[in-house]
Amino acid sequence: MLRGCSEEFDRLTRPFASEAMRRAHDHLSWWMREAGMSIRQDNIGNLRGRYEGAAGADSTLILGSHLDSVRDAGKYDGPLGVIVALAAVQRLHDSGSRLPFAVEVVGFADEEGLRYGTTYLGSRALAGVFDVADLERADANGVTMAGAIREFGGNPQRIGDDRWSGGELLGYCEVHIEQGPVLEARGLPVGVVSAITGQSRYHLTFTGEAAHAGTTPMDHRKDALVAASVLVQAVEAYAAGQEGLVATVGQLTVQPGAANVVPGKVTLSLDVRHPDDAQRRIAAEHLLDVAAQIGKHRGIAVSTRPVGDNGAVACSTRLTTTLEQAIEDLGNTSIKLASGAGHDAAVMAGLTDVAMLFVRCKGGISHNPAESVSEDDVAVAIDVLSKFLELLAAAN
Repeated sequence: MLRGCSEEFDRLTRPFASEAMRRAHDHLSWWMREAGMSIRQDNIGNLRGRYEGAAGADSTLILGSHLDSVRDAGKYDGPLGVIVALAAVQRLHDSGSRLPFAVEVVGFADEEGLRYGTTYLGSRALAGVFDVADLERADANGVTMAGAIREFGGNPQRIGDDRWSGGELLGYCEVHIEQGPVLEARGLPVGVVSAITGQSRYHLTFTGEAAHAGTTPMDHRKDALVAASVLVQAVEAYAAGQEGLVATVGQLTVQPGAANVVPGKVTLSLDVRHPDDAQRRIAAEHLLDVAAQIGKHRGIAVSTRPVGDNGAVACSTRLTTTLEQAIEDLGNTSIKLASGAGHDAAVMAGLTDVAMLFVRCKGGISHNPAESVSEDDVAVAIDVLSKFLELLAAAN
């Protein structure tokens, strides 16, 4: 059902605070009620379902992932973690079980940053690190984030109220597709995340001079697209030569975008990731300097705007050890692996201990309609999360 909650008819695109997100909330709210949970939507637009603990329980474990998507997305990146969490709570409800702590399942409002170009809006609000300056950002249609939040039922002036205030936290655990090939290569259905790689994002603008494509000699051109293309190649070449580094130009907009006009302006995205924060920052600074040098050489103005900077995050030893035990108690082999992708868990680590469980995905493909997981692997993930809850309950 969630696959059909899209703003585009023929592909999955579910942005922050959209009508497609509202439909997703409607479906998930019904499932949460069926699992015995109370439900609320906070100001930023996170959907939060709570399953109360046994009498006297005064702490909470948060489970969840994000509900938004990239454009033309696969259907498992994000929502799988929410559905697996709901399935584990459903088991508790069906058996009439209450844990010595409450369980709160969160469907985060925005992790991908599709609509406003800034990531982790939902988890940043819950963790109390939301940047109110982001409220002034406008989407492609000129709608500000503040306006979108109001339209979705929230109060942008009260985002601070979304910060966790429900007492002691035991931690945050997120189930997610691996988005990589390791588990498939090892023949394993699930794995435990050891750490989440750091990430830097930038928007760069190359401003040259639009000119007639037929009458402007080649040696008189200030072609912004050619300059940007040189950077794209430089990014690929530099990252390929640095161990552990990945760098991507994933968005590129050309203006005026006419076949008979020399491009006068190009904007592009730059995404830089490395498990070591110092190395990541060195790499990012180098690539921004390369962009500046390209502009200087070609007479093109280059401006840079930072979009996001997220440090590498180590997962909690306490929680990851418990996840490993849950996997092994169920007769599976447990391995640890690092995440090259960013996740809400990276932000939640500023609030509480975090852990992540990866689920094998076919071919390691993600951010693609071909994204795929098997029912058997999802069943293992539900079993592992249920056992994880059982082990935490025994320890508390």
